[in-house]
Parts: sequence; C-alpha cells; structure tokens
Amino acid sequence: MDWSPLLSTLTGAAIGIVATLIADRNRWKREDIKEALRLRLDVYTQYTTTVKALGETLRALARREHSSDDERAFALREAFRDSGMGVASERMWLIAPHAVVKASDSVFHCLRRICDGYVDGTAVGSPEDRARWEARGTAAAKMRKLMREDLGVGPLTERHSALLDDYSDPAAQ
Repeated sequence: MDWSPLLSTLTGAAIGIVATLIADRNRWKREDIKEALRLRLDVYTQYTTTVKALGETLRALARREHSSDDERAFALREAFRDSGMGVASERMWLIAPHAVVKASDSVFHCLRRICDGYVDGTAVGSPEDRARWEARGTAAAKMRKLMREDLGVGPLTERHSALLDDYSDPAAQ
C-alpha cells in the first residue's frame, strides 16, 4: 500500500487548518486594535467634552450674582463635583497611555485652579483669571495633540481654545 497520497492529503489538510487559524488570529488582533482605538476615542471625547462644558459652567457661575461668597463657593464646587470630571478622569487613567494621562491631569488641575480662583473671589477677565485660562488652553492644546497622535490622526494647524482677548467678548463665547 502506498502511503504517499494519504500523507499528502493529511499534510495539505494540516497546512490548510494552520493557515486558517493564523488568518483568524490576525483578524482577531486587527479587530482588538480597532476596538481599543474606538474605546480611546470615546474616552478622549468624553474627557474633552467634559473639560469644555465644565469651563463654560465655571465661567457662567463666576459671572452670576450670588447672595453671598459662601453661596458662590458652594455653587462653583458643586458644579465641579457634578460635571462628570471625576468619572471622565478615572476613565482616562484606566485607558490612556501615560503621556495622555499626564496631559489630561494637567488640564484637570488647571480647571481646579480656575474654580478655586473663582471661589476665592477672582473676577472673570481679571489678569489672574486670564493667566489661569491661558494655562488651561496651553495644557488642553498639548493634551489634544497627544490624543490625536495616539489615535493616529494628524496634528491640528490652529488653536482650539479661545484666545485671551476672546474671554472679555461675550459674543466670542
């Protein structure tokens, strides 16, 4: 009995099975990479949206008349607490690469300084306020740059955050 046809068939079948397994494994890896990218995009979008909304809320609350300094402080701290910034920050810490986490944490602390400044009575548009917003804008630009690099998209050619002169113009906000 000649075993060559049977061995050829078995070898061909083994090669086919191995090739199929390798192709499936490669497809699963590509899908995992795509899913991780989608997850980071979701986390980054949530974080940047929360940063923007919180900044607008803090500025609006600081401009509003309050019956007392304590009421103003409570409103500002409550807005920070209720903004979702804590959840967005924790998601960032769990998902993002170290450089993005570090940059997002810098933005978080800039917003905390803005809030604390308003709690302490800093007026909207004052030199101290403008310096804090400029620091937040610089930190946010760096954060977005790192996020875009991580997502594999090109850099932005223009600044996303408002310029300092725009803070005193209600139409620019």
